[in-house]
Amino acid sequence: MNLRERISLTTTYVPRSIKLMLVFAVLFTACFTGSAAAASSSSSDLIIVNKKTNKLAYFSAGKLEKVFPVATGKNKSLTPEGSFKIVVKIKNRPYYKEKIPGGDPANPLGDRWLGLEVNDTYGTTYAIHGNNNEASIGKYVSAGCIRMHNDDIHWLYPRVANNTPVIITTSGLDMASIAVKSGYSTGPTMIAGVFVINGEKLEVKDSFLLENSRVFVPLRESVALLGGTLKQEAGTGALIITIGGHTAVHKPLSETAKVNGKTVAMLASRTVNGRLYIPLGSLTPLFGLPVIWNAKEATVKL
Repeated sequence: MNLRERISLTTTYVPRSIKLMLVFAVLFTACFTGSAAAASSSSSDLIIVNKKTNKLAYFSAGKLEKVFPVATGKNKSLTPEGSFKIVVKIKNRPYYKEKIPGGDPANPLGDRWLGLEVNDTYGTTYAIHGNNNEASIGKYVSAGCIRMHNDDIHWLYPRVANNTPVIITTSGLDMASIAVKSGYSTGPTMIAGVFVINGEKLEVKDSFLLENSRVFVPLRESVALLGGTLKQEAGTGALIITIGGHTAVHKPLSETAKVNGKTVAMLASRTVNGRLYIPLGSLTPLFGLPVIWNAKEATVKL
């Protein structure tokens, strides 16, 4: 039965007031065939799009799950910035402008559409979607939407519910810091880190720990790279750390250390996979070492 026949059937046997309601319902269903049913998003999910790096990050349950390359607007104004929500999910959305069917390899929207509520467009104008030109990803080429590799949006699409918040920004911060700045509570994230000492880059085998925009470094490896010594105090379990002319006595997971006999407050150390991490910022009060953290390159310059 085609759409005209369905509307005719609804208008034959019922009163006028109910006819109009049924006609609207049939048209609405026809328009959104292929659209996912609305689902309430878990408040633990978040998507961030950083136009400065053309990257998209997906967070779930306070954890950074994955980061993907994307393409955004040809100029800065085309892809809107702010806080939005996913309001419609559509598989095989047609490209109406050129009458290209959904799912067609020539469709520039790919076969997955995550529509964003921007300026009351209700997901019909701006979206995170696939593409038919993989070489465009990472560039500034779109009319305003956020393009992803098709394989990447196939991974993301089933994990994202309607009402998931989406932050679009232009920022020099790392994704976790953007999330925290936006009010999202992040759990610990492990990132590959590098020390830069006297201009020489020294890779750290044990990853850095990023938690709520704070950086923690693996204690034992950091002490070795900095030319220090580390031993355990008999009977107390405290660690005796000597770097240069500074000796710090610190009990793991505590919020203090004794530096050359004087008590110094610090952010509590952390244990991850059996390894102790100390806050990067503590290297200054404990050992007199000025540090510069480059979030974009994940480097610590000393």
